[in-house]
Amino acid sequence: MTSEDLCYLPAHKALAAFRDKSLSPVELMEAVIARAGVAQPKTNALTFTHFDQAMAAARQAEARYAKGTATGALEGLPVAIKDESFIEGMPTSGGSLIFKDQIAGSTSPVNDRILAQGAIVHARTATPEFSCAGYTWSKLWGVTRNPWNTEMTPGGSSGGSGAALAAGLAPLATGSDIGGSIRIPASCCGVVGYKPPYGRNPEEPPFNMDFYCHNGPMARNVRDTILLQNVMCGPHPKDIATLRPKLVLPMGYAPIKGLKIALSRNLSVFEVDADVERNTLAAADVFRALGATVTEVDLHWPRDFLERGKDYLVHLFGGYLSGLLADHADDMTSYARDFAERAKGSTAPQFVATLETAGAMYDTLGPLLESYDLLICPTNALPAVPADFDQSRDKLTINGKEVDPFLGWVMTLPFNMLSRCPVLSVPTGFAANGVPTGLQIVGRSYCDADVFQAALAYETETGGWIGDGGAVPGGI
Repeated sequence: MTSEDLCYLPAHKALAAFRDKSLSPVELMEAVIARAGVAQPKTNALTFTHFDQAMAAARQAEARYAKGTATGALEGLPVAIKDESFIEGMPTSGGSLIFKDQIAGSTSPVNDRILAQGAIVHARTATPEFSCAGYTWSKLWGVTRNPWNTEMTPGGSSGGSGAALAAGLAPLATGSDIGGSIRIPASCCGVVGYKPPYGRNPEEPPFNMDFYCHNGPMARNVRDTILLQNVMCGPHPKDIATLRPKLVLPMGYAPIKGLKIALSRNLSVFEVDADVERNTLAAADVFRALGATVTEVDLHWPRDFLERGKDYLVHLFGGYLSGLLADHADDMTSYARDFAERAKGSTAPQFVATLETAGAMYDTLGPLLESYDLLICPTNALPAVPADFDQSRDKLTINGKEVDPFLGWVMTLPFNMLSRCPVLSVPTGFAANGVPTGLQIVGRSYCDADVFQAALAYETETGGWIGDGGAVPGGI
């Protein structure tokens, strides 16, 4: 097995190889760090790196496997952590000059769980400033690029995690999703990303109280996504919103023959790129070949729902950031400053309208999911935007029609508005520019296993996507 093969080895296979001693955590970490030397200059997927500490931890894990005392679910695996959450004693920047020297005084709940299961954090992954964009660049870290086409973004806000997975810099990575920030980069980078239902995974205050907000796993295949999700999830004593009991997802599922799936090409309002639509319809045919019934539906959602979802984000998320303007406006990126400035004009009636709109949306989706087991739709309406795109100043068109530059090119926000629905993004192919496209698999509220059952069947039928016999980005 070559060094590149090791870098694309699925996490669950690496763990099996650790256990039978055909592979050492040291060998895998050495390969990943060597890969970073090649891919990081081209992708800029990583921020802080901790390679010396990671090698020391890998040697300790190797010794535990040799003695038969390795018991952690992620024992010895390199896991890339989004540069947004905290690990005590280590830096976290949030992609901002304002926090460039910040050292965490505590560890975020999901990170604590990942570390407790033996994972090794060798690197942090890049985000846009404060994770408030669907692309990834900042004044502090520069531009993060898509490994499949470096002129394009890997998405955001968990863009560094998506790029790191696609470039072979980690087998597992974490993300967070308040408007699509796990699913957007999963689609752009050709990996798997999971937005669990609200409350499934713990978050820190105040965002644990924001039902748009979710922590979740990212990986190159469905089983690895399950592996990390099972570590991240469950009730936490510091998060009142977390659900009891802990849900453990199985690694295997029954065939999906007889499943009833609803298909929406555009969620009632989106302009969708032709390559995205073609790959979405091809994915629907895969489900049909597996014995599922796929029926195209019209959700009849309010035409203004995207604006109301944006109003919510501006009111709460933008309001949170607006407190930084007085002292730090000059240090902020143009898009973060614009987001914070907009919050000044937000009103309580506008906020209430966002809740009313979400209720109207579920008034159609809820009954639909009584007749169908799942809903599928594109993840992004456009494969990607340019790597240096700026939603505060740049215009954007799809099929010659101008769309909202903030969230008009992604189809993820509706399922933050309807946050109790589990949503998994899986790859569907490539666009003409070489950038991957993705499909959202949406389940009934809190029916997590349903989306994984469909995704694993789809992945198995298509043969997988990146590495482990699948494609890898060229030129990286």
